[in-house]
Amino acid sequence: MLIVEDEQTMQRLLTLHLTKEGFETITADNGEEAISLLSSHQIDLAVVDVMMPVMDGFDFVKKLRESSTLPVIFLTARSDEKDRIEGLMLGGDDYLSKPFSKGELLARIQAVLRRTYQTDRNLIHHIDKHIDKPEIFSLEGIQLNRKARSMKVDQIPTSLTVKEFDLLLFLFEHQGQVFTREHLLTSVWGLYYEGTERTVDTHIKTLRMKLKPYGNVIQTVWGIGYKLVDIE
Repeated sequence: MLIVEDEQTMQRLLTLHLTKEGFETITADNGEEAISLLSSHQIDLAVVDVMMPVMDGFDFVKKLRESSTLPVIFLTARSDEKDRIEGLMLGGDDYLSKPFSKGELLARIQAVLRRTYQTDRNLIHHIDKHIDKPEIFSLEGIQLNRKARSMKVDQIPTSLTVKEFDLLLFLFEHQGQVFTREHLLTSVWGLYYEGTERTVDTHIKTLRMKLKPYGNVIQTVWGIGYKLVDIE
């Protein structure tokens, strides 16, 4: 795993997270150093900061794409949509805004590697086993079974569409955290989904109906988005 980050504290933190999960990592302080490492190391994925001296993340990917399809996850402290679009258009595979959690970092890595190395099951299994994934989530009278992709409300089986389940699972995985509609749309429907944020509102509405009498566990945070909470 190649980490390209000029901030030493962040570089050490990323290295700590990934090596603790069993990954071999190499680091570079800028895009120019990273380019020089490519020919002498076997790299599965690069985690690249956008804003760096000498050669920034965007210029690194421009150079990289001349000869390589190595997957890249951009890191940035900026939330401007224009920057995200530019990074993806240049050849980035995903975008992660600072600050972020270890769990989100590993989940993003997992998703990118799965898309890129679909035939390399050993690599994907290595990522999967290092992400703590409870099989069953419980809240109020709701039980959500990840493996069976099923839900019960007060022990009564309740059907969900694919995206209703995915959205509810995401909220359970991040209980108490507030997410914007844009974030939910990207995380559940994917980066390349062309629908609008109203899609999220529609699915939240139907989920609340199916979760009755516990529909208010999904709370609206006005001006921001939604979160899942314990109503007791």
